[in-house]
Amino acid sequence: MFKWKKLGKVFTPQDVQDRPWLKEFAQAPATLVFDDFVRVYFACRPARDLQGQYVSHTAYVDLNRCDLTEVIRIADQPILGLGKLGMFDEFGIYPTSVIRDGDLVKAYYAGWTRCESVPYNVAIGMALSKDDGVSFERVGPGPILSYSQHEPMTVSGPKIRRFNGLWYLWYVAGTKWKVSEGRPESIFKIRMASSQDGVNWTRHNLDLIESILEEDECQASPDVLFYQNRYHMFFCYKYSSNFRNSDRGYRIGYAWSDDMLQWHRDDAKAGIDIDDGDGWDNQSVAYPHVFELDGKLYMMYLGNEVGRYGFGLAVLDAPLFF
Repeated sequence: MFKWKKLGKVFTPQDVQDRPWLKEFAQAPATLVFDDFVRVYFACRPARDLQGQYVSHTAYVDLNRCDLTEVIRIADQPILGLGKLGMFDEFGIYPTSVIRDGDLVKAYYAGWTRCESVPYNVAIGMALSKDDGVSFERVGPGPILSYSQHEPMTVSGPKIRRFNGLWYLWYVAGTKWKVSEGRPESIFKIRMASSQDGVNWTRHNLDLIESILEEDECQASPDVLFYQNRYHMFFCYKYSSNFRNSDRGYRIGYAWSDDMLQWHRDDAKAGIDIDDGDGWDNQSVAYPHVFELDGKLYMMYLGNEVGRYGFGLAVLDAPLFF
């Protein structure tokens, strides 16, 4: 099994005083590695507006490559402005996954808009950076992957990867909305699409991970790496209702595969769980992002309230053999 050693919380948005668009939350961390530092993209929010509504931005912090607990730089502004009136990403850009492609950095992000009968709808957009990931521009005004006949509701949570010359996009697709305690809650499952060019996608229209908590188990943040001749997926999952600040909230799960289509779930091997004390992650662990750096395997993740108070870091504590 995997065994992760927690290194503590790395970034707390409440400590930042001079960026009004970054008041709380540091959600869905995703990394881009440089020679001297590691850039971590995350989603944040300003204060609620007069109607009590949030918007979401994506920004980054740079961490010292020699000490990933040291923040050496905070973005001066969000990497991408919100969409214009009526666009799919008018009210939020969250989450974002990045990848290098030659001299460009490509970002795949979930853009969301507000709705009337349910709180939001989401589709996946794409943006490009020519300045090493400091700022991005949309490839167009619309999404590259949206709800469809076979995925009729939210399409969100992109994680981009390249294996054997092909592009792979893991994401979550909404299956229905469920009213719980008087509010609609989205039910979503993990899916995958593949591409020759990273622009035009073939969806496989399959739920990849079996549900174990209940039929309406919600799954998110499918992060895949190839390690020791096998594909490994870390993700998070929760109950569909009564999951805020309780033992029904997010936990980190694990599955493995030889072909990226047939996945074998075994959460007991995930190797990370909530803290058993009174720390920042004693109620929830969520949105894992796993990356290799200088011969070590690291995981970034969120704690209580899905990243309201920042993200943390863990390192693989022992070598693995399968």
